[in-house]
Formats: sequence, structure tokens, C-alpha cells
Amino acid sequence: MILSSTIAKSKYNGIVLTGMSMGLLIIGILSLSAGAYSISFSQTIQILLDQVGLASQEINTSASNVLLQIRLPRILIATLIGGGLGISGAALQGMFRNPLVEPGLIGVSSGSALFAVIFIVFFSQLLNNFPLINQLGLPLFAFIGGLINVLAVYRLSRGQGKTDTATLILAGVAINALAGSLIGLSLFFADDSALRSFTFWSLGDLGSSSWTKFPTALLLIGLPAILLLTEARNLNALSLGEREAFHMGISIQRVKLRLLILSALIVGIGVSIAGMIGFVGLVVPHLIRIGFGANHRIVLPASFLLGAILLNLADLIARTAVAPAELPIGVLTALIGTPFFIWLIFKLNLSKN
Repeated sequence: MILSSTIAKSKYNGIVLTGMSMGLLIIGILSLSAGAYSISFSQTIQILLDQVGLASQEINTSASNVLLQIRLPRILIATLIGGGLGISGAALQGMFRNPLVEPGLIGVSSGSALFAVIFIVFFSQLLNNFPLINQLGLPLFAFIGGLINVLAVYRLSRGQGKTDTATLILAGVAINALAGSLIGLSLFFADDSALRSFTFWSLGDLGSSSWTKFPTALLLIGLPAILLLTEARNLNALSLGEREAFHMGISIQRVKLRLLILSALIVGIGVSIAGMIGFVGLVVPHLIRIGFGANHRIVLPASFLLGAILLNLADLIARTAVAPAELPIGVLTALIGTPFFIWLIFKLNLSKN
């Protein structure tokens, strides 16, 4: 009986993940076609088929260049960043056992942004003669900043062996405020070019996505995301409580440290590439838990897929709503996420009463 129930759940999870993967593929193909330079759906398919030697008609060179050199890397990077934000949000919510936790709320994003700005303002020009170090320095600084901030918030919120929710949120607000003030102080020393780029970057911008950035995103977001998937059993144990997880043989502190490092790495790399994109890590895991339950074996992979879908959809709207101009993608995710966050707080207050 138990075996048949497990098989049924496994099949159901497989159907859900397959359906979401197909949805992501459809959004990706639509995104390839839409934009300031219009490419028909049939042209898009022909250009893609041409890459594997199956095209049945002559390919428009301009359309091919736009699709393959501009839109395709952008969509792939949006998939990695959106999926990374979704799965890291799910992992952090599971670790803290709190649906209000989000990488931006607890300081990961602001810490990454702070150290990224420090690198851009003070180190980037000094390393112009060392392009490889310059290219790797920004994501490395962003990762370190995110990790420092989240560890600080975690330590401040701990008391008597437990993580207090109210203290966690307050610590996140305080750390975010401190990071924001230090970003402002760093920008005081920046030139006009750095200030202009930071303005767009702080609002979230996928316009700088390119094939040169894709390997970094694939390695430093894709690999940690895969490692987070292996933590599903540990997160399920933590959801029962730290004491219960300890009696199940889980090394609590090691698991938490791994989750924090992997989440900070994912968010830090995402921030270094696309800037500040908020609320994806809050909205996505909560929607998955509402729809499919709290088992992290489905929550983690589904959060990655839904995060990728949401960010690609937001990017599609950003590129087409005011074409040929673009809306900042972080603004769109905030417009979606802020009302959701307010509703979530209201719902939690009602449940307490």
C-alpha cells in the first residue's frame, strides 16, 4: 500500500515537472520571437532547425543574429537567474521554516549588491589589464557580500537555539539599510559612467546578457542549484523541527551552512549579472507549496522551473510593453511581489488571531 502510494506520488511529481518544463519551453520560444525586432514564429523555428542542419528554407541573416546572439543567451541567463532565485528562496524558507523569508529580505541581495558596487567603483578600472581577473572578480565579490550579510542576519536572529521570526525580519531590515547606506557612500566616489550603469543595474536589467556571461551563470548558478536539489531530504527533516531532525541523524549546523553558502552563491552571481531582482524567491516557493504541498522533493525543482518561467515572462513584458525601449525587470517583479508580500503578512496575522 505504501509502495503504491509512493509510486503514485512519484508519477504525479513527474507529470507536474514535465508540464512546467513544457511551459518554460513555450515561454522561451515566444520570447525568441517577440521584441523590438519582430521575428515570426515560423522564422524562429527555421533558425533553430538551421542550427542542427534541418532548415527547409533560406534563413534571414539579421533575424538569425538577433535571435542567436542577443535573445537566446538572454533567455538562457534569465532561466538560470530566475530558477536560481526560486530554488534558493525555497531552500531558505525551508531552512528558517518561515514563508516570509526571501533572499532580498534577509540581506543576501543587498550584500551582493554592496560588494559588487565596491568592486565596480574601486577595483574594476585597476584590473582593466587583467580581463580574466576582472570578469571573475565581480561575481566573487557579490558572492562574498551575500554570504557575509546572510550570516550576519542568521546570527542576529538566533536565540536559545532557535531562529526568531520577528528578529529575523528586523535584522534583515537593519542589514539591508546598512548595505544601502554603504552603497550610497561607495557611489559618492563613482564617476558618471558608473553611476549611470548602477542606476539601471539597481533596478534589474538583463540587457547586458551575452554568451560571454553564460558559462559563469551556468557553472555558478546551475551547479549550486543542482546541489540544493540534493538537500531535499534534509529540508524535509528540518521542517519537523531542529530537535527532530537531529534525532533523525541530520547534522544541523553543516546542513544550514551548506544551504546558506549555496543560496548566497546563486543570488550573488545573479546580482552580479542582472542586478537587483526582488520577490521571485518569495512568491515562487509559496505558490509551489500552495499548489503541490510542502515536500521539498517537489518544492525545490518546481521552484526552479516556476522561477525561470516567471522571470522569462517578466523579461518578455519588459522588452515588449514599451518597445523599442525596455522596462527595468526588477520593477516588474516588485510590482508583482509587493502586493503578494502584503497579502502574505495579512494572511499570517489572521492565522495567529
